Parts: sequence; structure tokens; C-alpha cells
Amino acid sequence: MQGTTDERRGPLAGYRVLELCSTIAGPACARLFADFGAEVIKVEPRDGDSVRSIGGLDRNVSLYGAGILRNKSTVSINLKTDEGRDLLLDMAQHADIVIENFRPGTMERLGLGYDVLAARNPRLVLVRISGYGQDGPLATKPGYGAICEAFAGVRHLTGDPDRPPTRTALAVTDYVTAVYAAFGALMALMEAQKTGQGQVVDAALYEAAFSMMEMVVADYDRLGVVPSRQGSRLPGTAPNNLYRALDERYVLIAANNNAVFERMARAMQRDDLWKDPRFNTIRGRNTNHTILDEEVAAWAATLPAAEIVERMEVEGVPVSLVNTIADIFVDPHFRHREMLLELPHPVLGTVMLNGVVPKLSRTPGEVRHVGRRIGEDTHAVLSRLLGLSDAQLAHLTETGVIHQNAGAASE
Repeated sequence: MQGTTDERRGPLAGYRVLELCSTIAGPACARLFADFGAEVIKVEPRDGDSVRSIGGLDRNVSLYGAGILRNKSTVSINLKTDEGRDLLLDMAQHADIVIENFRPGTMERLGLGYDVLAARNPRLVLVRISGYGQDGPLATKPGYGAICEAFAGVRHLTGDPDRPPTRTALAVTDYVTAVYAAFGALMALMEAQKTGQGQVVDAALYEAAFSMMEMVVADYDRLGVVPSRQGSRLPGTAPNNLYRALDERYVLIAANNNAVFERMARAMQRDDLWKDPRFNTIRGRNTNHTILDEEVAAWAATLPAAEIVERMEVEGVPVSLVNTIADIFVDPHFRHREMLLELPHPVLGTVMLNGVVPKLSRTPGEVRHVGRRIGEDTHAVLSRLLGLSDAQLAHLTETGVIHQNAGAASE
């Protein structure tokens, strides 16, 4: 569907997406569309998406919101009112994709189920993100990414073997689900262009997490193996682990195959490791990973981290310091690849955001503006998209159906 591009470029310019989402997976999915040129209209209640309350604040500005809500128009509509639901239905007639991450059944209770949406717009693709999917015995159970990692078995494998399961300090499953959901939406959009018929994309957080268990499933089915936590090493291959350097920094070395392991032994000036029959095959190294890791760790402890990295890089061994965000901010590779973008902000002056992923050679994505305040574009979008007059907009605002931001920095 060709809508106004608002100077948008990129492969998705001309497509329109409505985002009815909160917290992370849904907004992250919609941001992918926005980064690559789609017109994304975020619809949120008067008090806003809770994602605006996650992370740091600077002068009452949500720094996370500046990033995950970037490139989107923000419209505030009260979907608990009949008028608000009617507005959304009218907007959906002009959309290619609707993304929602309510608990299953919520859209239907609001009178916004796919049958209602598709009756007005048969080509519409509805992306539904939830904890456990739209059907099944657990469909209505609430679930965040961390909960669904536990359910999917991922949490059982995360951490050190002598300690309780732990977690990464990032919303990994939310972002993986966002990518799956966006991929599904694009497939459905391509199919709709051929047939004229939209469909529902059902993306479950637990299934996105479970998809990372691919190796574990077959091993259990055929061999009865129930793997447990391995700490910092990658199961199934060695050496692939963190090693503590003389200066107490950590270095990750991954010598997964025979050729790389031989080069690693050369970097360590330990040709005896490569010649050792316990270590000269992939399976042998995995079987004897504890002994091998002790050898590498003992060597690493005698050198500063930077020298370890230099020696490995000279021999072509995959290696990296375990960077902090402070390290990343001064690393020239991140700057060269435009993974750190300093952008203008109406309150802060500038703010640094992460770059666009992936890189496209001919039609790359871009960041046109930082995340906007709750309802900042309500009147402009409804006027342009639905042709509402100033009088109509004023009435809807006065009756609490919509909210137009008056410029409060805290939003």
C-alpha cells in the first residue's frame, strides 16, 4: 500500500505499519520496519508504553525510548472507548501491517480481532507477539521474555554448573522474537501482494527461545542427553571460552576447528598441544575440554589481555577482549560501521543510539529522528490519514478519546 513517505527512503518506503505494543519485543519489531523506511505509527494510551520507563532518564527523557521508538510517529488513542476503537479500525484500513503484543484474546475483546480487521482490509497482515502463542493450553498465560526462556529450557543451560541458572543482562529473547516476527510479516506481505489476502503471523516468545535449542533437541531425542550449564564455554567445541589475563581483563578465544587450533597453539608457542593425541581432533578436544582449558588459562594468566589478542590475531585466531560499553565507545570499528550514531534531540541536544542492522548496499536503512513523546503526532496523523478536521480533533481530545502532546519533556 502506497502511503505518504514523509521523505522516507529504504526498501520499505511506502508501506504503513500500526504498532499496538508495549515493552520490548513488539516495539523492537516495529522499529525494524521504521529503520528501513516504513511509516510506523505507534498507538499508545495516555500514560504511554511502559518501555519509556525502562533504563535511564536524562532531564526526565527516556533514553531507551529515544532509541526503540525512533523513526516512528506517536499517536495516543484510548482503545477502551468506542470512538477510539473506531479510529483504529479506520486507520487499519490504510495500513499494510498491524503489530500487537497483547495477551491473546485482548484484541477480540476490544472488537479488533483479525476477522474484523480483515473484513475492512483483506490484504492486512496482523503480527501477534505473545508469550506462548495464540492457541494451546498456555495461550492465555502471561509471559515475558525471561519467563519464556525458563519455559523453553534456555535458562537451564545459562550460567555456571555449580550455581543456579542465571540470565544475560539483556532482553535476548525479546529481540530474537522481534526478528522472527518481522521476518514472518515480510513473508506474509509478499504473499499478500501475490494473492490479495493477508494473514496472521503468530510469534511466540517461548518458541523464539526454543529455536536456539536446535542442537539440544536431536541430542536428547536420539541419545537421551540432558545438557546442563557449562559456564562461559561453548558446549560441543573446545577451546571456546573466556580466559583471565595478567591484568585481570577477560579474553574470549574460539579455536573451533583443527586449522584454527593449530594456529592457536602456534600463537601460544605450544606446538605440543597440537601434537597431543588428546587434542588433535575436534571430538578429542571436546572430550578433554577441562584439561585443555586449564592449559590455555595458565598461559593467558601470564600475559596482558592486549598482548593475548595481538598474538592470536597475528596467527588468525578468532579472539576478542570482553568489551565494556566504555570500550565500545572508543573502538574505531563501531564508528566506521556506523553502529554508534550521534543524533539531534529536542531536549538533550544530542543522544547516542545504536546503528541500523543489517546493512543493505543499495537501499540502506537510516535513523531519521529519535523517539518522540507520547501523542506528539496524534493530530497530524489523524488529520492526514483520516481527514479529521480541527473541530473533530478538538472534540476527541476534550472527551479523552485521543491525546495530543503539549510538549512536556517528561514524555
